[in-house]
Amino acid sequence: MQSLRLEGSAGIESLVMRDEPRPEPGPHEIMVRVRAASLNRRDTMILNGTYPLTPRRGIVPLSDGAGEIVPIGNEVTRFAVGDRVTGSYFARWIDGRINAGLIDQLGCTLDGMLAEYAVLDEQWAVRLPDHLDWHEAATLTCAGVTAWNAVTGAGMPKPGQWVLVIGSGGVSLFALQFAKLLGCRVAAVTSRGAKADRLRALGADLVISTSEMAEWGATVRDQTGGIDLIVETGGPATFAQSLIASTLYGHIVLLTLQDARGRSIEMPAALYQRSLTTISRLFVGSRTNLEAMLRAVSQHGLRPVIDKSFAFAEAGDAYRYFQQGDVFGKVTIDGA
Repeated sequence: MQSLRLEGSAGIESLVMRDEPRPEPGPHEIMVRVRAASLNRRDTMILNGTYPLTPRRGIVPLSDGAGEIVPIGNEVTRFAVGDRVTGSYFARWIDGRINAGLIDQLGCTLDGMLAEYAVLDEQWAVRLPDHLDWHEAATLTCAGVTAWNAVTGAGMPKPGQWVLVIGSGGVSLFALQFAKLLGCRVAAVTSRGAKADRLRALGADLVISTSEMAEWGATVRDQTGGIDLIVETGGPATFAQSLIASTLYGHIVLLTLQDARGRSIEMPAALYQRSLTTISRLFVGSRTNLEAMLRAVSQHGLRPVIDKSFAFAEAGDAYRYFQQGDVFGKVTIDGA
């Protein structure tokens, strides 16, 4: 089978194409014919050696992928041959709170989805909604679950309340879509005014272009009465403005602590002293979270936004395109 493996952390040059024997599933394992995979920010961090969890050398990258089950182990009970599945980001984290024994991640410490076939323990996989094509289905494991938990977690807004999303990457667009499912109003901040119409088409009620208004926090607060939940993906560049935009008792889900240049978020004490905003963190989620999100996607017929797709042989180009940052939705890669 064909696979891409990560031999080191020196950027694109570390991606090596392999032709290797097809793996066989063990008694409790399933073998998935991977039809598509997708990129997340953490995949570029792993590629460049800046990810906090050390990847296993020679790992098959990418946590996110989708395909159909071919053979299964003789003791598998959760799936059958032909089922459409994806894997769970933290493969061993089924439910409850995460702990040190559950941190193994697909595409980092466990082989991921950038291969012709992937072998998964049956507990690591979930069935996919029927209405999604392979590329759409391949986008949900990381960005989808992260956005779902950000919107439906401790700071879950009520219908009619305001949610703020920043940018047009996968997490932000999923958060916009999930917030609209909850009946919320959504404000979107983008660095590209040309993306405003596309954000409105997804349901954004207010769009602010930072190219026209760098200090946007007060304007957002004035036009909305204050944001109830902020899905903060912008990191150091946007955190202070998010705090200004928040209502007095708002909630900020902080997903990005550093930018690409290594700059960290600084807490603007003078602003925070005037606020009772709750700031929380989360990191993707459990298999149970993934299953809950997929039920909502299926019930509402939600379709992920795909920016661009690449052939398997063009995986390096997919990484380069993703790293340049000007994306609208997800970047996907065909199966081999």
